[in-house]
Amino acid sequence: MEVEVSRGTRDGASTSFVAGLIQHADGEPDRPALTIGARTMTRADFVEEVARTAAALRDRGVGVGSVVANQLPNSLEAVVVSFAAWWLGATPMPLNARLPVPERAALLDLARPALVIEREGQLGGRAAGVSLAATDTVSPCWKVVPSGGSTGRPKLIVSEEPATLEAVRPYVETLHIGLSETVLVTAPLSHNAPFIIAALSILQGSHVVLVDRFSPVRTLKLVERHHVTWLYLVPTMMRRIARLPETDRSAHDLTSLRIVYHMSAPCPSALKRQWIEWLGAGRIWELYAGTEMQAVATISGEEWLDKPGSVGRAAIGEFTVSGADGRRGAVDEAGTIWLRRAPGVVPYRYLGADLDVADDGWTTLGDIGTIDRDGYLFISDRSTAILLVGGANVYPSEIEAALSEHPDVESSCVIGLPDADLGEVPHAIVHLVPGSPVTDEQIIEHVRARLAPYKVPRSVERVQESLFDAAGKVRREALRAKRLDQPMESSLPPQATR
Repeated sequence: MEVEVSRGTRDGASTSFVAGLIQHADGEPDRPALTIGARTMTRADFVEEVARTAAALRDRGVGVGSVVANQLPNSLEAVVVSFAAWWLGATPMPLNARLPVPERAALLDLARPALVIEREGQLGGRAAGVSLAATDTVSPCWKVVPSGGSTGRPKLIVSEEPATLEAVRPYVETLHIGLSETVLVTAPLSHNAPFIIAALSILQGSHVVLVDRFSPVRTLKLVERHHVTWLYLVPTMMRRIARLPETDRSAHDLTSLRIVYHMSAPCPSALKRQWIEWLGAGRIWELYAGTEMQAVATISGEEWLDKPGSVGRAAIGEFTVSGADGRRGAVDEAGTIWLRRAPGVVPYRYLGADLDVADDGWTTLGDIGTIDRDGYLFISDRSTAILLVGGANVYPSEIEAALSEHPDVESSCVIGLPDADLGEVPHAIVHLVPGSPVTDEQIIEHVRARLAPYKVPRSVERVQESLFDAAGKVRREALRAKRLDQPMESSLPPQATR
C-alpha cells in the first residue's frame, strides 16, 4: 500500500509518537513500561529496544509510508514492532496470529506491506539502533486494521490521522487514560480496541500489562499484583468473571481499580448491574464506536443508572437517527443510527471496499436505535440482523440477552432460518459450560419465561467453541450463511413452533 509521504510536523507544533515516548523515558527511565508474564521492560529499555528494532526494519526496506504487517501474538516484541514502525514513519498493521491462510493472503494482497512479521525473533540478533534525534518523522496514517465487513469479505480500515500525540489526544481523553496509569489489556493486540489502548497508554507514560490469553481468575490476580488502575474488558470476559465463585472474586484486592472500561459488544443490563453493584458505578464505563471511529459514545456507570440500556452520548463526533420519514434528526423514534466527525471530515478510508459516506459526511454501521431528548443513544440491533417472524420484527440481541442469563450459557448467537409458514424463525446457537446437563427444551423454556412467544427460538444448536472471537465479536452473517446450506430441524414439536 502506498500512502502520501509526510515528514516532521504538519503545523509546526505536532509531537511524533516516538518523540513523546522518549520524553517519558528521559523523565523517569526506570519506571515500568510493558509487562507480560515474568518479563518487564522499563521505559529506557523499551526505547532502546524500539530503536534497535527500527534499525532492523529499516535494513529490510521499511521507510516512510510503508506498512508493516505484524502477526505476532501478544508479546513484548509485538508492541515493540509497532513503535519501531512509527519511528520510521511507517504504519503498523496488526493481524491475528491464527488467521486462516486464505484470509491472511487476501489482507496482505490489499495492504502490500513492506514486511510481514510472522514469528518472534524473525528480525534476528541485535543491530545498531537508529538515531534518537530522528524522532520528527511522522507516519501519515497511524494504523491499518482488518475488518471482515458486512459482506464477509476482508477489508482494511486505514486511519487518515497521522502518528502524532495531538491527533490521538481525543481518544486518550475519551478513554480517561491518565498519566502513569497501570493498564491491563486482556485481549489480543490484533483487535482494534486493545491495540489502541496499549499504544495510547504507553504514549501516556503508563505501565501496560499484557496477557497471552484471558483467564477470569488470572485477571483478578494481575489487578492485585500490579495495582492495576485501568482495566479493559468485553462483556464475555465480564460474564466469566461474574460467574466465578464469590470466594474467588472476593479473594483479590481490587481497590486500585479506577476505571473498568467495557466495549466491542453489547452488555446485557443484568450483567452490567452486577458489576456496578460489585465495584461501584463510578468505576464502570462503556464505549460505543466502530473500528472506523467516525464517532464515539461513552457513558459512566452513574449515567447508566439514570439511563439504563443506553450506550451514552457523543464524546467524539456526533450521532443522529433517521426516523420513519427517512430524515435524520429523529428524537425518541427508532431508526438507523448515523455517525460523523466534523462535517466533511472522514478519519478513515477502506481498502477492499467502497466508502459509503453521504454528501454531508454521515455514515452508518447499520445499527438500529434511538436518541432521547438528552442526547443519549440506545441500540436496538443491527439492521442486517432484524428477523421478520410472521410479519413481526424480532431483534436477535434481545433473545441473546435472555440466553445470557442462563447460568449454563457461555455465549450465544441467534440467527433467522427460513420457515415455510412464518417466513423466518429464530434459531439459537449456544456454547454451554463444560458438562452442562441442560436440555434444548430447558433452554427454550428459559427464554420463553422472559420473552414473548414469537421471540422464542424454534430450535437450538450446540457448538463446542465460544461464538465470540478473541475480540469479543460474533460473526452473525457468516454463521447464518453456513447454516443455510444445512437446514436445522426444530427442537420443538411442530405445534410448538407456531
